[in-house]
Amino acid sequence: MMNKEEALVVFSGGQDSTTCLFWAIRQFKKVYALSFLYGQKHQKEVELARAIAQDAGVEFEVMDVSFIAQLGQNSLTDTSMVMDEEKPEGSFPNTFVPGRNLFFLSIAAVYAREKGINHMVTGVSQTDFSGYPDCRDGFIKSLNVTLNLAMDEQFVIHTPLMWIDKAQTWALADELGVLDLIRNKTLTCYNGVMGDGCGHCPACKLRREGLEKYLSTK
Repeated sequence: MMNKEEALVVFSGGQDSTTCLFWAIRQFKKVYALSFLYGQKHQKEVELARAIAQDAGVEFEVMDVSFIAQLGQNSLTDTSMVMDEEKPEGSFPNTFVPGRNLFFLSIAAVYAREKGINHMVTGVSQTDFSGYPDCRDGFIKSLNVTLNLAMDEQFVIHTPLMWIDKAQTWALADELGVLDLIRNKTLTCYNGVMGDGCGHCPACKLRREGLEKYLSTK
């Protein structure tokens, strides 16, 4: 039987998913967090995720889905590829990991079902710089229907960041009382540098620009 008071957060330990974790803690009585090892070069994020979840009193688990890295070529899992630092014209950068969110949310749904959870939370955003197809609202809505049909359940996928930019994401973190935690103890950097990061990868640029924009309004 599904429990409407519980939620599962797909949790990487980065800025977006950590913001979503604390959003979920405010919204639900009990929160679980699930992280994935998918062959990412910046897998230190998972240990940071574990520490954040532990400090927040959230049950945490990691699953190894490293087969994802073997399915498609991308610069987050392939050390031989030079990472795109700018978004290519008419496409998305080679940091796109094909199938990543499809697998993450599908596995999370099975995990949630076994625990009687029907609310899932993910930090995807359609307004993000990258334009990844598996971060778009249409994909999330479609997958939500598919998962419900596949398991005859009533899952609800929550996307608190879908229509807000990075400055607004920082504002939400501040409103939730975790801006300093997210700024200093999360890992968004594709090169594996905690906090403000390396400063030149696409994730760091987006994060820094959003922070500067938000702080300029305070």
